[in-house]
Amino acid sequence: MSAGWAEEKQAAGAIGRRGLLLAAVATMTLGLAGMAQAAKLDVEKDELKFGFIKLTDMAPLAVAKEKGFFEDEGLYVTLEPQANWKVLLDRVITGELDGAHMLAGQPLAATIGFGTKAHIVTPFSMDLNGNGITVSNEVWQMMKAHIPNGPDGRPQHPIKATALKPVVDKFKAEGKPFKMGMVFPVSTHNYELRYWLASGGINPGYYSKSDISGQIKADALLSVTPPPQMPSTLEAGTINGYCVGEPWNQQAVFKGIGVPVITDYEIWKNNPEKVFGITAEFAEKYPKTTLALTKALIRAAMWLDENNDANRKEAVKILAKSEYVGADPEVIANSMTGTFEYEKGDKRPVPDFNVFFRYFATYPYYSDAVWYLTQMRRWGQITEFKADDWYAQTAKSVYRPDIYLKAAKMLVDEGKAKQPDFPWDSDGFRKPTAEFIDGITYDGRKPNAYIDSLPIGLKGKQVVEGTDVTGG
Repeated sequence: MSAGWAEEKQAAGAIGRRGLLLAAVATMTLGLAGMAQAAKLDVEKDELKFGFIKLTDMAPLAVAKEKGFFEDEGLYVTLEPQANWKVLLDRVITGELDGAHMLAGQPLAATIGFGTKAHIVTPFSMDLNGNGITVSNEVWQMMKAHIPNGPDGRPQHPIKATALKPVVDKFKAEGKPFKMGMVFPVSTHNYELRYWLASGGINPGYYSKSDISGQIKADALLSVTPPPQMPSTLEAGTINGYCVGEPWNQQAVFKGIGVPVITDYEIWKNNPEKVFGITAEFAEKYPKTTLALTKALIRAAMWLDENNDANRKEAVKILAKSEYVGADPEVIANSMTGTFEYEKGDKRPVPDFNVFFRYFATYPYYSDAVWYLTQMRRWGQITEFKADDWYAQTAKSVYRPDIYLKAAKMLVDEGKAKQPDFPWDSDGFRKPTAEFIDGITYDGRKPNAYIDSLPIGLKGKQVVEGTDVTGG
């Protein structure tokens, strides 16, 4: 055997072995691809249109689209801004939208028939916190006399509504109405603003069967103003203050027309803010699609909070696009990157102003739903007494942690999420908490006892008749 022939044989063997190795790798790769393909849900509907309002807390939707999380689940999603919350809800009900970024109170109110009647469910809570209360420069100057300064000479936070009460009383003595804007009658903003005002001895007014203005017996008159119009309405003097999500509090600072006095984090620490809403019919008709969109939204929320909010600067760039929030990146960044500016130049660290995933933010807790229902009852939107069990059953018919945990388990099985990031053993109720501006304890299992413990508001079997509160 010649040396040359031996070398050729050795080389051929090496090529053969390499070929076998490459073939094995190729087979393994195809197998893994097959597994990945198998993990993808066979969705019943892959082209979807979701609605949103131009607020920074719509971020999970924008991120799920921009980062390809929807596509990973076989979903081709169009995101469409809506004119206001009513239009948004109506279009979900009619099927023009497959789902939407919603106020936490919207699915509940629709399901119990306050306003439009429809069974709306949520498998995903979009965020915690994110709102603020802003007053005009004139009102702020009047309030400052009643706010103590901290050691650094700046106003001491959190600022309580007791500092606003003398201002409201002065307006009333002069025969002038004190007006405040909020975004919708069943919005988190309405309930947070009412909670803050009432904690300072200011009655924000009642609703009744015949009068849904919410201004019966009110010291401060609350009315609806669309979020993007808040700053200009304040500047025009039509309202004296407002409660809204970002970037519209920071916009008031940016324009020099108002001062945010408190964030909702300071009113109720880590309060649930927005949810993703779909009709019960959609969830029933398209169960795999519902799981797929929930998976994508969970991944988006994880991305927004991971590595100590390292992705927030990129998120700001995404949200600043005209097709999403369309506000100045500097204004959006003021709150999205862990700070909040109160008076011009008074920027303070508020790392949890926007929370999208940590603290189990995306899990739809029944007790969160019950809190909103207690506030609806407190102010007369739920016109009559309801037993504790009614609150629990209503919450369970709307909030769907079962869908959420099923989607979460799939993500864990696929290696896209970690087991400890989800409350697997939760019964849907958070522990009782007193982390409110007034220190009153809320226990979601005892809604009526909670309602009765609040100093201003309907209690027991009280009802609003005409302009009077009757019964007991």
